[in-house]
Amino acid sequence: MKTAVMLLTTATLALSAGAAMADTSGKRIALSNNYAGNSWRQAMLKTFEETADQAVSDGVVAAADAYTTSENQTTEQAAQIQNMILQGYDAILLNAASPTALNGAVKEACDAGVLVVSFDSIVTEPCAYRIAVDFVEMGRQEVEYLSERLPEGGKLLEIRGLAGVSTDDAISQGIHNGVEEFPQFEVVGSVHGDWAQDVAQKAVSGILPSLPEVVGVVTQGGDGYGAAQAFAAAGRETPLIILGNRQDEMAWWAEQRDANGYETLSLSIAPGVASLAFWVAQQILDGEEVPKDLTVPFLKITQDTLDEQLASTPVGSVANVAYTLEDAKAVIAGAK
Repeated sequence: MKTAVMLLTTATLALSAGAAMADTSGKRIALSNNYAGNSWRQAMLKTFEETADQAVSDGVVAAADAYTTSENQTTEQAAQIQNMILQGYDAILLNAASPTALNGAVKEACDAGVLVVSFDSIVTEPCAYRIAVDFVEMGRQEVEYLSERLPEGGKLLEIRGLAGVSTDDAISQGIHNGVEEFPQFEVVGSVHGDWAQDVAQKAVSGILPSLPEVVGVVTQGGDGYGAAQAFAAAGRETPLIILGNRQDEMAWWAEQRDANGYETLSLSIAPGVASLAFWVAQQILDGEEVPKDLTVPFLKITQDTLDEQLASTPVGSVANVAYTLEDAKAVIAGAK
């Protein structure tokens, strides 16, 4: 009888373990991305594809496919999500065109039994998971840094990202929170640079003639070098421009540092957050209990770390961190 009880107990434990850690080798994951028109998004897609291809090769999942909409349009991305549901994907990773406009499509996915993990630009639908840095704090820290470098304050130009995207709203909110905290600064102009150097350069060039002297430029990434080019073309003195970890920005920063001692700060979310989203989704599909909201640190580059980061960042790309399965487990454990 004792032997029978022991065998039954062992079998029960094995079944419990199997239920908690189901095999994901047959699962299919899709990435829905709303925009690919800058170096950050290109690096994000590349990191996802490298992680996903290796995971498929290793038999961790059956498929992991990336899809990007042709325009940053919520209607197109909602249709893309609905197609993914029809195609039978088990999980959708979502970099969203809007925090709210896609909630209906996300709810459809959840109701169909499809896991949704939003990252970077997240959604507010309660059934979805969210992975992001504290973008509000990132924006606030930009102004805090300016207060340390320029204690007397002055006029600021704000370059925003893609209109309507949660990331843009959050960073801008943080910047304005920082201005309230350090009232010696005043935002005297704001333009949308779409996180792209060429768009930012054109937008800044258009607003500069109407602006007084600007001591600092607060940004969102992918816009700092474009802003510098616009100031140079207008024959105006280069202000203190906060950068966003793009290779062209860091190369310009290093040139200016060597030429005249230029010093600034660069910070952004690492494009590798897509690889973290992949592994978080895999863990949820594997039966792991994961909090709905996960926060990761933003990647900050200072004068002391500039050369190291520039040397390791390919031309045309972005300073990056690729996350592993172990990294994902650590983030999940930390959130618990």
